[in-house]
Amino acid sequence: MSEPTSPLQDLLAYCREEQEAARRQLAEVQALIRQTSADVERLAQRSLQLTNQIKQMESRAGSTPPEEIIESYQSAMDIQKRLWLMRGQLEKFQSLEAHLRRYVEALDRILSTLAALEAESASARPSVEPTLIVRLFEAQEQERQRLVRQLHDGPAQALTNLVLQAEICERLFQRDPERARAELAALKNTVAETFQRMREFLFDIRPMSLDDLGVVPTVRRYVETLKEKVKFSLQLQISGEERRLAAHQEAALFRIVQELLTNVRLHAQASQATVRLAFTPQGVRLEVEDNGVGFDVEEAMAQAPQRKTIGLTSIRQWVEMLGGQLSITSTPGRGTRVAVFLPNP
Repeated sequence: MSEPTSPLQDLLAYCREEQEAARRQLAEVQALIRQTSADVERLAQRSLQLTNQIKQMESRAGSTPPEEIIESYQSAMDIQKRLWLMRGQLEKFQSLEAHLRRYVEALDRILSTLAALEAESASARPSVEPTLIVRLFEAQEQERQRLVRQLHDGPAQALTNLVLQAEICERLFQRDPERARAELAALKNTVAETFQRMREFLFDIRPMSLDDLGVVPTVRRYVETLKEKVKFSLQLQISGEERRLAAHQEAALFRIVQELLTNVRLHAQASQATVRLAFTPQGVRLEVEDNGVGFDVEEAMAQAPQRKTIGLTSIRQWVEMLGGQLSITSTPGRGTRVAVFLPNP
């Protein structure tokens, strides 16, 4: 009969299994990226060939049978549609690859921490293990719920609409070419708008600039984009000597900025908000302050677990797991200031 395992040992085993699964998924996604990149290149070359072919037909319009022109246009439209879908799929795979890389790195860090905890005396920290287990599972489930909601409300609906418009164009092409051309023009505009929304969606999930450029350029772009969508004045202030941080710190800071500005946008009723990012020799400090309606901090934090939403509770958990400090100052009618400090790892 095997000896019973502790919750910490069970968590270690679970994280190791999760890490192996994430690495397998990462390898599969990387293979899909290579295959999709090759398909995109092949379709792009075919699209260029058809474009040149159509230009030649147009230059000798009187000698080219109409059926051949129609067939070439249909082929070009089909290739363009497939190329757009494949490029969108490629960006999706690349975003997923970045997300999986971050997940694997986070699991590496968690496993290192858990291994150190396991080496210590079990009596030294009697309450750490179950608390850590709950936080890990809650953070994972909340992230999955957020992604599902965004996928359903964004790309899934937009792609469905594009398919319907493409089917309308296909049915009209033989019966009413003039109307088909008008529908194609509308479809082109819709594709451009959808492509822009897809870019924004992918940026919100996992901005590639976070890995390439770091947290400051990423937050700057996010704030500039958000300014165009909100009615309140939004400012970003950077102080200290800018530098790259550990990958998990940059990801956490960006997510915290997202969550806090979402709270301002949805609940604060503010006319002004400011994001401050200060680099110090000891670490980095983030502040988000608004002049909105404010709230009772103790009451909000007490009710947060029952609401099961991603917000201040999740931010507090992220900061604590990174060894940082969180301060929330708010009074009804007097605005809110949330300050986060993350020390150097």
